[in-house]
Amino acid sequence: MNRIATLNARAARQWAKLGTKFLPIADVVTEELPLGRLLRLSLFQVSVGMAAVLLIGTLNRVMIVELGLSAWLVALMVSAPLVFAPLRTVIGHKSDQHRSALGWKRVPYIWFGTLAQFGGLAIMPFALIVLSGDSTGPAIIGQLGAALAFLLVGAGLHTVQTVGLALATDLSPKRVHGKVVVLMCVMLLLGMMVCAAIFGVILRHFTELKLIQLVQGTAVVTLVLNTIAIWKQEPRDRSRTTGVQKRTNFWDSWHAFAAGGQAIRRLVVVGLGTAAFSMEDILLEPYGGQILHLSVGATTSLTALLAVGGLLGFGLAAWGLKRGFQPYLLSAIGLLAGIVAFSAVIFAQPFASAELFGIGTLLIGLGAAMFSVGTLVATMGQAREGQVGLALGAWGAAEASSAGLAIASGGILRDVIGYFAESGNLGDVLNSPATGYACVYNLELLMLFATIAALGPLVRRRLPSTTASAPPPLSLVRT
Repeated sequence: MNRIATLNARAARQWAKLGTKFLPIADVVTEELPLGRLLRLSLFQVSVGMAAVLLIGTLNRVMIVELGLSAWLVALMVSAPLVFAPLRTVIGHKSDQHRSALGWKRVPYIWFGTLAQFGGLAIMPFALIVLSGDSTGPAIIGQLGAALAFLLVGAGLHTVQTVGLALATDLSPKRVHGKVVVLMCVMLLLGMMVCAAIFGVILRHFTELKLIQLVQGTAVVTLVLNTIAIWKQEPRDRSRTTGVQKRTNFWDSWHAFAAGGQAIRRLVVVGLGTAAFSMEDILLEPYGGQILHLSVGATTSLTALLAVGGLLGFGLAAWGLKRGFQPYLLSAIGLLAGIVAFSAVIFAQPFASAELFGIGTLLIGLGAAMFSVGTLVATMGQAREGQVGLALGAWGAAEASSAGLAIASGGILRDVIGYFAESGNLGDVLNSPATGYACVYNLELLMLFATIAALGPLVRRRLPSTTASAPPPLSLVRT
């Protein structure tokens, strides 16, 4: 029996080593933040992904096709949550400085963000039904109700994600911040994938009643997930119940944040890189169908390819962080992958190659994931004491705002340039429906190169050592 127990223990150790080797985030668990508590905390990312899929994917199509709303009105409503994206910096700062009678600084913001999401989702289906004209109420009531619903959901998800990431930073030791970021990103992506599949099954046979049930069911699930996520996570601090703690206003905190560590350059990198990876978001499937003549099923699989690429990118980022790579170096590798990706997408048209297009799509997901993880880990690592929420809010504001503007700009540029090209105003050579798409993809390539140029001064080969005995960095300049 002792021999069998010894063999079992040895096998368990080997499996543990194998898991740590091939699953780079397997060793994210620490004594301060056990696995169960960490996975429970990450549920707020699932609720954010669920809301994003509902707004950008499901409702986008339902409002235009089934409810017969104008495309410009749908685009305006879907982009309404971006109004709150720049406020993520203020939200993060407020959560850093919050004084609570219960001794919490993060939990109140996550809770009220959750209530905003719940309220917006609760009224949304009825507003859309009135807006579609399938009721006796005036259309203006539907327009106002839909605008309020989308604004509430946007305010809620931006608040929950910003302060949730700040809470994850507070609870985890600094040495595993990178792995925690990767885990949070993976949970967001998995939540989006699972919810997209579930929403598709529920609305396979569309009725307005099913739409109401789906959206309001999402509201209830959001409330449940976020409640479970924050339950007994943040410790209560008696010092936050008094006025003893020194509080700084937003602008003083912002000036202190912007003054050190090339903060503005870091935000420019986040904005440029995110825009470069986002302009094609609504163009890949039309490009595959219109230019490469792929079937509906084939273009739909592009979402799966992007997701697989994203998971690979997260895995590579975690692998690199585990081996001491500097986060911005991982972001630079992601940008290089993006250059290869968009080149493949562009050349897929003259070569009429669906395989080349698929490879490009996969690499877009991989590059975007590595870039996002690298910049987010660097932001968490360089945040000063008492400015974690502000730093993460600034990152989120730059990322969300630039993504929204880039998606809208990509669609507009494709339509405008495509119109002039197909009308013959750009010459016979460019008289093709592919011209509009190609211009957007080439612009994304230029933005990727610009991001690499902005990122250059931030990149070092390795993370700086935390030990006092570490050798000084090599220098070509004699001091």
